[in-house]
Amino acid sequence: MTNDHDPLAVRAKVRAFALTLPGAGEEFPWGESVVKVNKKVFVFLGVGDGSHPPGINVKLRDPQLHEHALSVPGAQPSGYGLGRAGWVSVPLTGDAPAVEVLCDWVEESYRVVAPKRLVTELDGR
Repeated sequence: MTNDHDPLAVRAKVRAFALTLPGAGEEFPWGESVVKVNKKVFVFLGVGDGSHPPGINVKLRDPQLHEHALSVPGAQPSGYGLGRAGWVSVPLTGDAPAVEVLCDWVEESYRVVAPKRLVTELDGR
């Protein structure tokens, strides 16, 4: 049984969920884990070796989800100009939301970037 308060265990659960989405695959640009669909990143997972504080970056266009994600202590618009496109950096330390909430955000990010046929496949599950 994993501890829902252990940031690396939470990251592992979010990663596992992301990889269940239709057409999803993991790549390691810059030595960090990203999960993509159709060559587009929908979640940045960073490094999983504990060398940096665990966190995720997700693209949230839904205003309520975006606002909720930014309300997490330590969360902020993602760097490198990604924040302007709706990306949010959410730390998995301290007061991180429940894994289920994080997975909802990952799914929303997936829906923003995935082709319609894959979103339809997801909805058919």
